Amino acid sequence: MGSEVIIVPAIFGVIFGMYYLYISSRNKERLALIEKGGDASMFFNAKKSLTPTWKVLVINFAILMMGIGLGIFIGYMLHRVLLLPEGVAYPGTIFLMGGTALFTGFFVTKKLIHQN
Repeated sequence: MGSEVIIVPAIFGVIFGMYYLYISSRNKERLALIEKGGDASMFFNAKKSLTPTWKVLVINFAILMMGIGLGIFIGYMLHRVLLLPEGVAYPGTIFLMGGTALFTGFFVTKKLIHQN
């Protein structure tokens, strides 16, 4: 029972620590650039992406879900037709098809971004 009490604050502490290190190192880097007399315009992206982030997330999530569904279907077929053990057929095909879907989503997103 005691471990549950420790795990949740530890997870939040790690997330907060990573965020704090990111912000503080970014601030130190920018201050060092300003002290050297550099131009801070390099931190601002002049070219804005025309493709909204929500479209990219929705496309990748949809392709991932289709890949997982296909993996479950293929796993069922492997289990029933080829008599492959259920413990091997389902996880193997779900991870294989999920990874393939993420890979496909990467290329679809890349094509969408270059199209705009």
